[in-house]
Amino acid sequence: MLDQTGYSSDVAFTPTVKAIQASKGSRGGYASMERRGGWRTTITPDLAAFIGEQVSVFMATANAAGQPYIQHRGGPAGFLHVLDERTIAFADFAGNRQYITSGNLADNAKAHLFLIDYMHRQRVKIWGEAKVVDDPELLARLMPEGYKARGEQVLIFSVTAWDSNCNQHIPQRFEAADVAAALAARDGRIAELEAEVERLKG
Repeated sequence: MLDQTGYSSDVAFTPTVKAIQASKGSRGGYASMERRGGWRTTITPDLAAFIGEQVSVFMATANAAGQPYIQHRGGPAGFLHVLDERTIAFADFAGNRQYITSGNLADNAKAHLFLIDYMHRQRVKIWGEAKVVDDPELLARLMPEGYKARGEQVLIFSVTAWDSNCNQHIPQRFEAADVAAALAARDGRIAELEAEVERLKG
């Protein structure tokens, strides 16, 4: 999709990136993608559903000197909230009190969210800008019910563009809770079958 500066994917495909794509033979395919509309710039219902299922997210920021930093944030499914078609927010839980992400965002609002679902082998990359806000009312609304953590501040992420990748090279892994539920269902079914066998024997 075109915006004031060009294509939405220009947020990642800089002139240098495009030159490398051309030298490596992939520019034609990405140019075709751009002509078809490029990356999405708003949160679709499918993306909102994917975000709502995640229990983990990686957030990248960079300081004023360009030094990058990646921070992991986790919580129960639903801890990431889609406020509208361009905004994601979540409660920033108290942690080791280094405040690197907060400091980076104070100097440089550019940020990136990387979400990966190992069970379904899906990943989504979201470019945008973020800010830390002190809003007790919003913080209370964003806190996961019953979750044992102390919300310290709110992190608001404004979406510029997003893209989903193919599942190549993503290892399939399962959450412990999902494995436990599957085993419990299996054990319950075994118990039912054993009871049926005993009934037939009788």
